[in-house]
Amino acid sequence: MTDGVAAGGGGPQATGPRSVAVGGGVGVAITGDGAQVVMLPAEAVRWAREVEAPPGAGNLPGSASGVFVGRQDELAELRRLLADEGEAAVTQVYGTRAIHGLGGIGKSTLALHYAHTFRRSYTLVWWINAAGTEQIVTSLAALSVRLCPQWAVTAGVQERAAWAILWLQWHPGWLLVFDNVEHPADLRHYLGTLPDGHHLATSRTATGWHAIAPTMSLDLLDADAAVTLLCTLTFGPKHTPTPQQRQDAAALAADLGYLPLALEQAGAYLFETGTSLADYRDMLGRLMDTAAGGIDSERTIVRIWRHTLIAIERRDPQAVTLLDAMAWLAPDDIPRALLTPLCPDPLTLGEALGALHAYNMIAYSADREDVSVHRLVQTVLRHRPATGPDGYPPGRHNAEHLIRQALPDEDTDTPRWERLLPHVIAVADSAPPHSPASPETTDAYRIAAQYLHLQGRDAHAIPLWRSILAQYEQVLG
Repeated sequence: MTDGVAAGGGGPQATGPRSVAVGGGVGVAITGDGAQVVMLPAEAVRWAREVEAPPGAGNLPGSASGVFVGRQDELAELRRLLADEGEAAVTQVYGTRAIHGLGGIGKSTLALHYAHTFRRSYTLVWWINAAGTEQIVTSLAALSVRLCPQWAVTAGVQERAAWAILWLQWHPGWLLVFDNVEHPADLRHYLGTLPDGHHLATSRTATGWHAIAPTMSLDLLDADAAVTLLCTLTFGPKHTPTPQQRQDAAALAADLGYLPLALEQAGAYLFETGTSLADYRDMLGRLMDTAAGGIDSERTIVRIWRHTLIAIERRDPQAVTLLDAMAWLAPDDIPRALLTPLCPDPLTLGEALGALHAYNMIAYSADREDVSVHRLVQTVLRHRPATGPDGYPPGRHNAEHLIRQALPDEDTDTPRWERLLPHVIAVADSAPPHSPASPETTDAYRIAAQYLHLQGRDAHAIPLWRSILAQYEQVLG
C-alpha cells in the first residue's frame, strides 16, 4: 500500500454541523453520530463573531526545525492542489486533502511540515486528533479555550466545540489538520459546513474517500533522499559524508525498506551510540525476525527497537518502564502528570523522557507538557510476549495503574477529565485477548463511562462498557 493525499469537498451528500438562530442564541449541530444541536448563549455567539485569532495562532505539535528531506515535490503539489482546488471547487470547499498509507511512511510529518511552511498564509492553523469522533470534538473544544477562555472555561465540551465551529464559520482563511483519520466518513460532518478554509487529513485508510475527497499517494522515500536523511541524522547536518559512509548508508537504507520512521529511529540510535553504519547493519542482519505475519513496516521496526531498547535501558531503565506503559495509552497528548505514579520525581521523569526522545521513541508537544508515541511503535510493543504468570504483556499493568490513579475526584473537573478520557478509552480498547481487566480497573472504566453518560456522550463509552462486560462475564459467567 502507498500513502496519499486526498482532495475535494464533501459534495452534495456532505451534510455537516450547521448553525440555526433560536431566540437570543444559536444552535449548532456538531456531531455525525449523535446529531444533536447545542445551544449557545447570545454573548458566546457575539464573541464567536468578534474574537480575532492572534497572528500565527495554532497548536502545531513540535517545531519546524526537524530534518525534512525528499518530500519537496509532494509539498509543492500539496500546496498547489489546496490552493487551486479552492478557487475552482463547486462544493464551496477551498481544498481538502487526505494523506493515506501504511504506518511510518511520513504522513503526519508531511502534513506538519506543510502547516509550518505555510502557516503565515492562514488566519489560524489547528491540529486535530481525528482517530474518532470523540477526539475530533475534544480537539475542536480546545480551540474555543484558546480563543475565548473567559467563556470556554465554564462551558462543557459540546458547547466549546459548537463555539469553535461557529467561530470557523465567521472567520475564513484557516487550516484544519485532521491527523490519523480512521473513518473518512467522520469528516463528512465538518466539510460541508466549514467551506471557508483548507482541510488537510492524514490517514492509513486508502478506501472510503471517494465520496469525501480524492486521494494522492505518498510513497516511500526514494533512495537518494533516504541516504541523505540517514546521514544527516547519524552525523549531524554540518557533516559531509564520505563516499564510503554514503555507500554504507545506502545499504542500510535499503535494508530498512526506505521507511521514514525506521530511518529516523536508526539514525537516532547511531547518533546517540556512535555505532558505525556498517556495524549497525551487521547487528540488524543477525536478528531473527519475530514479527511473523506482520506487515513489512512492523517487521522492520521490530528489528530496530530491539537494539534501541537495549541501549535505552542501559542509559535509563526507568525510560523503558515508561515506554512500555505508554504503549497502551492513546498515542497523542500523553500528559507528563499522568506518568508521575511511575516516576514521581520530576527530574527523574524528565531524564527518562529525554532518553526516549533522544532515541526518537517519543515526541514532545510544543510546550513539552505532553508527549506522543508513534502508533506503529505502540503496535510492535503491544505484541511482545507476556512476561508474567498472569499473561499480561509488558507495561499493561502499569498502564491500568496510571489511569486508575488519574481519575478526577469530581465529575465537574471537566478539563482534567477531557485530558484523561482518550487514555482510559485506549487502555480499554487495547485489552489483550482473553485478559479481562482487574476489578479495580473495571471500576475505573465504569466511573469514566458514567462521566460520559452525564455528558450525553454514551456512544463514546462503548469500549468501556465492552471491557466491563468482559470482566463481569469472567467473574459471574
